[in-house]
Amino acid sequence: MDGQASAPATSTDPVEDVLGLLRARGGRATPARRLLLAALLQPGHHSAEQIAASVHARAPDVHLTTIYRNLDELERLHVIDRTYVSNSPATYHLASAAHGHLACETCGAILELPDDAFQGLADAAKAIHGFTISPSHFAIPGYCSRCQ
Repeated sequence: MDGQASAPATSTDPVEDVLGLLRARGGRATPARRLLLAALLQPGHHSAEQIAASVHARAPDVHLTTIYRNLDELERLHVIDRTYVSNSPATYHLASAAHGHLACETCGAILELPDDAFQGLADAAKAIHGFTISPSHFAIPGYCSRCQ
């Protein structure tokens, strides 16, 4: 997970495994975070609104500001990544091995690519501008094979 120290997976419950990692990085395991992580464990990249809908289906009293605050804290602790996709809302997913994203401007599909697929861009940005990119936090817009 982005070179961060990780807690060993010891449970058969993936939410508990992520909560263990969260605790190892100084975070607290709260009921709202447990529900939020359960939503994030669903396949794909999710907007804050989609995560909120999933949390509210199980706990309608969890306020939207609590969800946003938790998303920010989980990102700060490197438990989740926020990805910016063109003109769409940011999406969130559990932090994993570094990867980049391609986003279809027609259907909204998000494709993941290994981090090394962006190595040429990263090298050029560093050499020319002294800038280090983080491919897991943005998506390159274009058109998937179905929408071309």
